Amino acid sequence: MTLFRSASARRALFDSVRERFAPWRERLMQTYRIDTLDRLETRIGTLSPSDRAIFYILAFLVCAASLAGLYALEQSVLVTQPSYGGSLVEGEVGSPRFINPLLAITNADRDLTTLTYAGLMGLSGTGDLVPVLADSYEVSPDGKTYTFILRKDAKFSDGTPVTSSDVAFTIERAQDPALKSPELANWSGVRVAAIDQRTVRFTLAKPYAPFLGLTTLGILPSHLWQNISSEEFPFSNLQTNPIGAGPFKVQDVSRDASGLIESMSLVQNQQYALGRPYLDSIRFEFYPRTEDVASALSSGAIESAYDISSPEALTAPYARVFGVFWNQNEKQVYTRAEVRKALSLAIDRESIVSAALGGYATPIMGPVPPDGKITQVPVPATENPTISAARLLTDAGWVYDGESRLWKNVAAKQTLDAITIRTSNVPELKSVASFVQEHWERLGIPVSVELYEPGDLSQNIIRPRKYEALLYGMVIDRNQDLYAFWDSQERNDPGLNIALYANKTVDDLLEDARSNTDPEVRQSDLQKIENIVAADYPAAFIYAPDFIYAVPSDLKGVELPQIVTPADRFATVAFWYRVTDAVWPFLASKK
Repeated sequence: MTLFRSASARRALFDSVRERFAPWRERLMQTYRIDTLDRLETRIGTLSPSDRAIFYILAFLVCAASLAGLYALEQSVLVTQPSYGGSLVEGEVGSPRFINPLLAITNADRDLTTLTYAGLMGLSGTGDLVPVLADSYEVSPDGKTYTFILRKDAKFSDGTPVTSSDVAFTIERAQDPALKSPELANWSGVRVAAIDQRTVRFTLAKPYAPFLGLTTLGILPSHLWQNISSEEFPFSNLQTNPIGAGPFKVQDVSRDASGLIESMSLVQNQQYALGRPYLDSIRFEFYPRTEDVASALSSGAIESAYDISSPEALTAPYARVFGVFWNQNEKQVYTRAEVRKALSLAIDRESIVSAALGGYATPIMGPVPPDGKITQVPVPATENPTISAARLLTDAGWVYDGESRLWKNVAAKQTLDAITIRTSNVPELKSVASFVQEHWERLGIPVSVELYEPGDLSQNIIRPRKYEALLYGMVIDRNQDLYAFWDSQERNDPGLNIALYANKTVDDLLEDARSNTDPEVRQSDLQKIENIVAADYPAAFIYAPDFIYAVPSDLKGVELPQIVTPADRFATVAFWYRVTDAVWPFLASKK
């Protein structure tokens, strides 16, 4: 055995091992006075030097193996949980001006407002409403009175308690016509009263089931805003240095030479009602164009951005529906149900979603965006949409005139000829319009597309109803209140019934859906509305887009509800994390 070439070498190794173990032996002897160790040492003393060395080496290996086994056992039962720390760099198009729940207009405004302010209620990762500043609430049997009790620990980021007076002040300011708040219409006719420091009551003129969703409105600290007039309100320094009760608070703002905000750093609000956020900070970098955000994401200058696809992108349903809406007053042929249906069936929705939208959308046939709560009217399965549409027209008595490039119905004395699609001059709708144009031209109908800037389209085309076929999108609220889009009383401006649709049964269902507080009844009404409107073909519904959110792969805890506005992506931001700890199960956090 070459390890022990001489007696002196063996003795030296033995002495070295003995010396290394001596402190352990002395400690055991002094602490526990174990006589067995004396006997063991005597027995070891009878061994030859080489055998004693082997014994100590084996003993050392046994101890090491035992420790390794204990460590492996510990690792097998430890659980990983989120921990505090880490940051995120987000890219955003535009620059915020009004970080204020009463004036936020742009997506940048809303994003920062959502992070720095909190409402009585908020959104969960599944899109359900959950209490935030509210501890509890009650709804009166008649559905007209909502009473909220505030949390005892609800505080603004400056440490001031949130009281019912702050809630009342916020609503009263929203109702002030001089402020011109986008929230004015939502709160018109609602009476608010601070009953005591923690109790606030809202009284409605009539039952309105979606009202609870309005209470996600961020609450302003009245002690900072009450002496600022409505005229001075938009110019207050608090618009870009807000004090709210949200999960984060503004730490630093960087501006360019013109005064526009270039970046903004937020840090966690440790007094947030739902608990201290896991992330230490979020920094926003603002860019003028989507292309600039995409480039920054690609280069690593930012880590996250919405409406930018990437391998790590998350998706969620957007509460929006897009389609071509007919104006029967502009072109009488659209009064014919078979014409509307044929033109709808001629559109190859799957190809549009795949080629024009990169797969980030859901083909639809009805007015309700998919959210998993109702059954969508299925898209007809057909190998050739053009043949199906042509057969439908032929069966209804229409004959195609190839020379004139139009369809004729002699009995009805009507013709289906050239169609003009009007839409917004934005990349997505331009692309979709070109596909619809191609699909309808396969029916032998000449189709032209007219593009308008968004503001021009709204003001000069949609409001006066100057279109025969309008490719447009409807943004549906979280409660899926479709009244403004499909009730017959909303056919004229400023109503949003751009299909000029009228159906008494649907009118009744729309009214019941917004007044009945029973969720099951409302879902039943919504299902009937989906089925009836889809069967009437007042529009060729095409797709419901997906919301796309690119995030770093190590950012965990991100839950996206159905998205109404991009700011909804921050619904669970207090629970996002990039740092973890391994702990025993009984020590795991319950947050």
